Amino acid sequence: MTCKAFIELKGLKLKTQIGLYSASDIVPDSYLLDMTLSINSKYILIKHDGMQNVFDYDPLIAEIERLAGERHYDTQEYLITRIAQACVAHHEVESIDIVLRKAPLQNGSGSLGVRLFLEGESLRKFKSTAPLH
Repeated sequence: MTCKAFIELKGLKLKTQIGLYSASDIVPDSYLLDMTLSINSKYILIKHDGMQNVFDYDPLIAEIERLAGERHYDTQEYLITRIAQACVAHHEVESIDIVLRKAPLQNGSGSLGVRLFLEGESLRKFKSTAPLH
């Protein structure tokens, strides 16, 4: 029997500025982050209640919010890459699935997102790359 453990974040509204728009373009008014991190189940199936026994995701969320507000981004892809780097900096993380969506797209509706999924060898290679600035 396989046991898998995940940390899930859904619909976190990021305070960020992304894109280059002309006066006639529809400018998104929100950027939403969905993220699922696979971690070792020992950080969820715990024998004793205490923060020292779990993956403390609060510092990661604070870092993501800092990255989002740090600067203007031309692309969602660059911000999602920086968020992925923040995630893999934590040794507990075994895989990542990140979606960054912008809305609205047309007629006050719709969203468009960029998704990144890393696990196994791809995750290990990504961890070994130099951080972005």
